[in-house]
Amino acid sequence: MMLKDMLYGSVEVEPVLRDLVNSRLLQRLKGVHQAGAAYLVWPKWNVTRFEHSIGVMLLIRRLGGSLEEQAAGLLHDVSHTAFSHVSDYVFKNEKEDYHEQLFHKQIAESDIPAILKKHQIDVNDIIGEIEKWPLLEQPAPHLCADRIDYTLRDLYAYRFISFQEAYHFLEQLIVKDGKIVVQSLAAAEWFIEAYYKETIEFFMEPRNVYANWKMSEALRLALERNVINESDLFAEDEELVKILNESGDEQIRHLLAEIHSGVCVKEATGEHDHYHKNKVRIVDPLVDVGGAFVPVSKRSRKAADLISKARQKAEEGIYLKVMHA
Repeated sequence: MMLKDMLYGSVEVEPVLRDLVNSRLLQRLKGVHQAGAAYLVWPKWNVTRFEHSIGVMLLIRRLGGSLEEQAAGLLHDVSHTAFSHVSDYVFKNEKEDYHEQLFHKQIAESDIPAILKKHQIDVNDIIGEIEKWPLLEQPAPHLCADRIDYTLRDLYAYRFISFQEAYHFLEQLIVKDGKIVVQSLAAAEWFIEAYYKETIEFFMEPRNVYANWKMSEALRLALERNVINESDLFAEDEELVKILNESGDEQIRHLLAEIHSGVCVKEATGEHDHYHKNKVRIVDPLVDVGGAFVPVSKRSRKAADLISKARQKAEEGIYLKVMHA
């Protein structure tokens, strides 16, 4: 099977990866937007969890990861609900790990174990302890394939960065002792700037925050009124919108109607309509300095200042004011 990706090009993959890509859980992610409900206010914010999952797998492959770790990368987001992290806001989950809590259950109840068994692989060898895959996941502030791919993918798709910039950064990555290391100080500084654009300028962009706030309110109300149940959250985004719109509940439909491309919302400094705070996300890549691998913030004042700025902004959160015509 040949996979084509905007960042990593065309890659021929093994039969087990082909079958996983074609599984019901992976195919559902084509209808789950990575930025949640943001595409409803700005249609170009349309990167999906499917694209990201393929990307994580291909990045792990590029970095020399095993077939098993590539499979783990492909599966790591299959338990995301419709609108991705919006469910965390519905349930007021500050760790933003609602999907992780349901990960093993979703896979156990799917066709994934049978697909892996067909290829003589035990599902528990892949997902038993996801932390055992060092390229896929690392505790912050280290780099991992997950963080790298969603950052580069979003920023390239939304024209914050060029393909050449993304490619140049990928060329600077090596793996040492199970850790992803950046070979140059300049490339490590560049990625911190890129991650700041992603987690602050994009994740906390007022329209993005607004759309996910309104969708979380609609979903919370729908759950309270038994219009939907928790299992309905595992529909695709548009399927869930259809269920809500056809519910006949005017308050829910009104909330959905407020999520549209003509909305005008800005960051407020005084009177506001909504306050939101994301999980604090920070990276401090290891960089190769004369054969020693140290956090870039220890070698670069620019990097240390960017990290401090990002942390401060994330911890402050954002106040929104909806501007009515």
